[in-house]
Amino acid sequence: MQEIKIWHNPKCSKSREAMEILKEKKCDAEVVKYLEESPDKAQIKSILKMLGIAPRELMRTKEDIYKELNLKDAKDDEALIEAMAKHPKLIERPIIIKGDRAIIGRPTERIAEFLES
Repeated sequence: MQEIKIWHNPKCSKSREAMEILKEKKCDAEVVKYLEESPDKAQIKSILKMLGIAPRELMRTKEDIYKELNLKDAKDDEALIEAMAKHPKLIERPIIIKGDRAIIGRPTERIAEFLES
């Protein structure tokens, strides 16, 4: 089985649900508490590539910091990636990584299907 990693926020209910699914599926996943171990720009770019999405699609646009930094008007992807590296709370969660693929585990029903593929 491929190595599985989860970018996890223990305070997030969806992230906790994802951890339960991993447990039910008997997946021994590496848990990255990304709010404590902030990913750098290279790691964020790698995740974006695996997800096949633009930086804004990885962002939690309803977070106060998103509004405070006025990111809705930002056009530069590098600026968005930089903001996520400096403020990991902006990163959508949970992210499940399996090999060279990843998904955002919302809705959580997607996770079991992803793990089995």
